[in-house]
Parts: sequence; C-alpha cells; structure tokens
Amino acid sequence: MMAKMEYHNPVLLKETVDGLNIKPDGVYVDVTFGGGGHSREIMERLGPNGRLFGFDQDEDAQANVINDARFTLVPENFRFIKRFLRFYGVKEVDGILADLGVSSHQFDVAERGFSTRFEAELDMRMSKKNSLNAFVVVNDYDESDLKRVFVEYGELKNGGAMAVVIVNARKEQPIKNSEQLKKVLGRFLPAHKSNKILAQIYQAIRIEVNQEMDVLKEFLEQSLEVLKPGGRLSVISYHSLEDRLVKRYMRNGMFEGEPERDFFGNFEVPFKIIEKLIVPSDEEIRINNRARSAKLRVAEKK
Repeated sequence: MMAKMEYHNPVLLKETVDGLNIKPDGVYVDVTFGGGGHSREIMERLGPNGRLFGFDQDEDAQANVINDARFTLVPENFRFIKRFLRFYGVKEVDGILADLGVSSHQFDVAERGFSTRFEAELDMRMSKKNSLNAFVVVNDYDESDLKRVFVEYGELKNGGAMAVVIVNARKEQPIKNSEQLKKVLGRFLPAHKSNKILAQIYQAIRIEVNQEMDVLKEFLEQSLEVLKPGGRLSVISYHSLEDRLVKRYMRNGMFEGEPERDFFGNFEVPFKIIEKLIVPSDEEIRINNRARSAKLRVAEKK
C-alpha cells in the first residue's frame, strides 16, 4: 500500500473543480480517485448533506480513502459508473469529474511496467484483476492486431514495421520485459527522439491492455444518463485520442458522424459547452511535469 504523498499533485485542481460549479448539498462523482487530490477539493466545498463517490480500480488507491461519512470509494472501473451508483441508490448526480491517464504513482512503481524509465516485466494493467497484460499483447497478438495497436493508439507511422520485427523476434524467444522490447525495436529508436517514440509505443500497448478508448466511450455515454439537467462534466485528457472523443461527445453527443438536422437545419445537442479548452499555466507545468499535455473540457447537461 502506498502513502498519499506518493501520488501525483492533481492537475488543474482548481479549474477542474470550479468547472463542476459545486452545490453544497449536491451529489458528485470523481471517477479517477487515485491519490484523492480532486476529491479532497470537492469535499472542501460540500456541505454536511453533500455526497461524493470515488471510483478507482487500482488497489493502491484504497490507501488514500477519505475518512468522512459523505464519501464512498467504489473499487471498480468507471465504465460501470451507472451500475454502481444504482447499487448505492443514486440515479442522478450534480457533477462528474474525470482525470484520465496514468497517475505518477503508477509510473513511479517500477513493477507496474508503465514507465519507460525502468526495466520491468511487461504488465501495464491498471487493475490486477485484468487478465490481459502487456506480455500477452506483445507475445500473442498477431501481426495485424499489433499493427492496429501501434498505428491507432500510438499514432506511429512505423507501426506495421514494428509489428513485423516483434513477430519475428518472439519466434526466437518470448519478449518478457521492457529492456528486451527496447532492444527488439532498437532500429526504430534513434537517440535524438527515442524517449518520445518509446512513450508512444508504451501508450499504445497500455491503451490496448486497459481498453481505454472503449472505457472512455462507455463512461461518457453513461455520464449523460446519470447527470441531472444542469449537471456538469469536467474531464482532463492527456493525449489527442482521448481529447478528440471528449470534445466530439460534448459538442454533439456522438463519437463520429453528425447529429440529424431537423427541417430547419437545426439539431439538438445534449450538452452546453462551458469551457472550450483549458490548459495548465507555465507555472503549473514547471512545478508538475505531468501537467504539460493536460487538456480540460467542461460541459453542462441541457
């Protein structure tokens, strides 16, 4: 179990919670509880009758539980937000906060396998209950699936060639850890940008292992169902794939295509955009490097 201070400083703390427009007696959800930074800020603004539910599938997050009768931690993936809120008798909420991406705590624990800085077994599971891990993706996926993962989720132009090299290398012996993976893909890692490309490779595998795009879509659709009219959704994303989904869904309630227009050329959209895009200040990025790629979007259910 990890102590609170080993978790990251919450990114865009004030802006994200301000975006929720907290009512003292409201019901709120922090679907990425982690170290509890955003949750503690929400609790500060709640009155005695307010309630907060935190979701986190990572067992380590349970070390940070807030000891307060108004708070409930749900140790589950936030793709099940609607189901577990119903379990607790909650049908509608006033606001939902999501800080997507991997916490610095997860990056800093070498054996979790998220970081390019450490030699570690290929894992990358957000939840230990997940049967799919990075080892399976690298060693069992066929060439076309590996290419899909690298191209779609890592936005890697050489994704197809990388897949071929991995498939050939693992015929000799399994690729068990990060050092072996780096060695196998060495020709794609020129010294001047190896860190950036490695980060894209790791991102691609991590998204596949944790089904992050599917989870995000399910979460956004359910958020619309559980938010009250006038309820707020405040989402921080860290890469363009996530941000694109969040932006599109907040703009027109769909992930692709456009809503149908009526006879007059108008269409109904479920959200009103409150903040188009908020990014961290230079000062916040200087203090907290994790904030450098953060993008915050806030919308209100109509």
